[in-house]
Amino acid sequence: MKIIFFGTPDFAAFILSKLIKQKKEILAAVTLPDRKKGRGKKIISTPVKEVSKKYNIKVFETLKFDDINFISDLKKLNADIFIVVAFKFLPKCIWQIPHLGTINLHTSYLPNYKGAAPINRVIINGESSTGISTFYINEKIDSGKLILRDKIELKKTTTAAQLYNIMKVKGEKIVLKTIKSIEEKKLRNLNVSSNKNNNYAKKISKECCKINWDISASSIHNLVRGLSPYVDDNLLLSEIEIFPGAWTHFKINNSIKRVKILLTKLKEHTNSSHLSICCDNKTYLNICVNGQFLSIMYLQIEGKKPMSIKSFLQGNKIDNTNFIL
Repeated sequence: MKIIFFGTPDFAAFILSKLIKQKKEILAAVTLPDRKKGRGKKIISTPVKEVSKKYNIKVFETLKFDDINFISDLKKLNADIFIVVAFKFLPKCIWQIPHLGTINLHTSYLPNYKGAAPINRVIINGESSTGISTFYINEKIDSGKLILRDKIELKKTTTAAQLYNIMKVKGEKIVLKTIKSIEEKKLRNLNVSSNKNNNYAKKISKECCKINWDISASSIHNLVRGLSPYVDDNLLLSEIEIFPGAWTHFKINNSIKRVKILLTKLKEHTNSSHLSICCDNKTYLNICVNGQFLSIMYLQIEGKKPMSIKSFLQGNKIDNTNFIL
């Protein structure tokens, strides 16, 4: 089966590399153009382009999907199928080209959590499960005929970065299984009805990332882990844009600092509803939020590297009576 792959970020590059290693015939990859990044405005290629260059795969870089020349170039390759992973919404003039259709890998258990940020939103909303799905692209976003789904159970401690890593592995498997099903014409009929209660995974805004200390401790905990790049103490996916981190302000050593909270833990309940701090300035920092303690486990002060709460307290003194949130 001849494939043209559409994708941009690390997640898509991981899937592409796995398809290549499985000896799938990738005719070309379509990705977004190089861009300038960082203070030095260094030109950065997309991860999908980097993988394509490594394996000598033809690359199309474009933002103009209705360009006549681009469409003509795609048609000339005579691909059997297009595979889309973490890419922009494609117009009909593109997805209708291959005779076996255009399939998309989506990081939710469709039809729930259609949209731009399903990995973040399922955790922010405190869901107990999510999933990964493949479907045929049509005129509506994430609404085409479902091909395969795989459910994923979530713990109350799962961070967005941890879920992301789980989904990369499951994504590779479900894409390969989808390709095999199409090749062998063994597609199951997944008639799953949508309803008004299905959540939409709206894009994460800057306003969403600021912690509101007036809501419950569990809601703050979910927001933190839903935006967190934390995988473990030795791995943070800080370079991946979908993990911006939840943030607040702390008064540290008589200076107000913006701080990203990267990991929290829900602790015991208390009779107090007053927002307050409990900190020994050695090993723990607990915040009383609406009758429950929320323990800060991992954080990052602006301009500094991420650190555990113990490392943070070794170099920063918290004044319990003069603490700003």
